[in-house]
Amino acid sequence: MEVSFLGAADTVTGSRYLIRSGKTQILVDCGLFQGYKKLRLRNWLPPSFAPSEIDAVILTHAHLDHSGYIPLLVKNGFRGNVYCTSATKDLCSVLLPDSGYLQEEEARHANKHGFSKHKPALPLYTESEAAASMNYFSPIPWKEKTKISKPGDKNSIEFTLFPAGHLFGAASVLLEAEAKSICFSGDLGRRSDPVTRLPEFNIGCDELVIESTYGNREHLSVDPQEELKEIILETFKKNGTLLIPSFAVGRAQLVLHYIRQLKLKSQIPDIPVFLNSPMAAKANEVFCRHFEESKMDLKEAQAICATAKIVASAEDSIKLNERKDPMIIIAASGMATGGRILHHLKVFGTDPKNTILFVGFQAGGTRGDAILNGAQEVKIHGEYWPIRAQIAHLDSMSAHADRNELLSWIRNLNQKPKRIFVTHGEPMASDELRRKIQEEFKIQTLIPEMGESFSLT
Repeated sequence: MEVSFLGAADTVTGSRYLIRSGKTQILVDCGLFQGYKKLRLRNWLPPSFAPSEIDAVILTHAHLDHSGYIPLLVKNGFRGNVYCTSATKDLCSVLLPDSGYLQEEEARHANKHGFSKHKPALPLYTESEAAASMNYFSPIPWKEKTKISKPGDKNSIEFTLFPAGHLFGAASVLLEAEAKSICFSGDLGRRSDPVTRLPEFNIGCDELVIESTYGNREHLSVDPQEELKEIILETFKKNGTLLIPSFAVGRAQLVLHYIRQLKLKSQIPDIPVFLNSPMAAKANEVFCRHFEESKMDLKEAQAICATAKIVASAEDSIKLNERKDPMIIIAASGMATGGRILHHLKVFGTDPKNTILFVGFQAGGTRGDAILNGAQEVKIHGEYWPIRAQIAHLDSMSAHADRNELLSWIRNLNQKPKRIFVTHGEPMASDELRRKIQEEFKIQTLIPEMGESFSLT
């Protein structure tokens, strides 16, 4: 069995791992590269494998840096099954068509205003192509072994999905073939998350691929609800708007949970809250449909979703920009790379009475990362817009395990791996986690380079 690292190597995006066993080839994750332009350009490169020869894809979870390349894979000839949990399939049915729609919108906008170097500018894939790719999704129950093999191949690969926390339906993947096993952690969640279920420790493997998004950091031991309260009150005193760029899936629901708790305790005024994302509205439906994936019952899940008024139409979204009273707007995307948040940034980001609050990781090269690091202006829709609003960041609301939580997860595995690969992190984060793993566990720990392959020992 051989594993090739075709994404999430030396970067926190583009998760994609190719596994070969005999004639059978599968991908674990099939994500888009996001962030810096040099990374995004990789999405346009021909893959280093033939999509038609891939027998299956196994998804750890629905976020686009793990799933967003699937429509292009299908467009280029893939006809196998995309295996994942039921919640991941439902979330992808929201995220992938929306990704195609946004790419079409960006291409239309670029062509209309002439700010693209390409004539004409084209999307990677369309909304309809993304919707069509959902026909290949095949949901699998938790902890049920599933076999994948190419016809006529004596070898087969078996896989099992274990809860990873982080997001509804998010999984760690255990692969077994040729009397060897390798586990892909996927993105691991946090034990303190009040909404999402805990990561599963009951896994044993010969080799391990672990994420390192926060591999060089520890989350502050502060109450995110208390931090959010202070930011809301401070913005309210200035008669300002609190603008929250947020991932529509997972993070938006967590933010709504905290706002609901603050209102129930009368710790903040009854400020109107708007969830300005049709995708987030659909994600709320998935959230309630799969409430068993959370730490709450259906009634609580429904109450969280009812905390905000859904802004469905583009016309109503524009009207928000005309409101003068204090309010909270939650809009995608979480790293301000696209979506309705961009239109709000052009209006509310220019006024110092307002606050832009980031509630998750900001990948290098994104607008979110630039704003968080003090950019005085950002380019939106081909023009530069000043950023004068107050900037805040709730790192304590991250859905990613930090360095200590990642080490704890390894510590509690059923079987000590013989070798560990550190991926899905910026270079400093990956190297710090590598060093910590080697110091504590005395296990060979590697940071694979893009395109590098390894035979499993």
